[in-house]
Amino acid sequence: MKEFQYDNRMYYSPVEFAMAHIGGTWKIPILLCLRNGSMRYGDLKKSIPHISDKMLITQLRELENKNMLTRHSFLEKPPRVEYQLTEKAIRALPVIDQLTTYGISLMNEAGVDRSSD
Repeated sequence: MKEFQYDNRMYYSPVEFAMAHIGGTWKIPILLCLRNGSMRYGDLKKSIPHISDKMLITQLRELENKNMLTRHSFLEKPPRVEYQLTEKAIRALPVIDQLTTYGISLMNEAGVDRSSD
């Protein structure tokens, strides 16, 4: 496939382009947390062990900029914000599930202990 440029970045394959949307340490866990419906920031933070506030905020903004989730602010006191998957992100969930299955098979082959799952 011929390389292509999008948003001031060069891509060499469709897989690379897809991974720009869902790749990295934290994007997939965020998307999986939101698969069953909208969540507030604090609930997301509790659901994803080891993520810092700065990283969660950064990843949420990136996902929002890529139209993978929406951010809805409620005019309440105290302020409330909820995040929800877009259709674009919902289409990624079966792919993430397949990657999970593949990853588990690789872990099993490597003898990785999964008892803490």
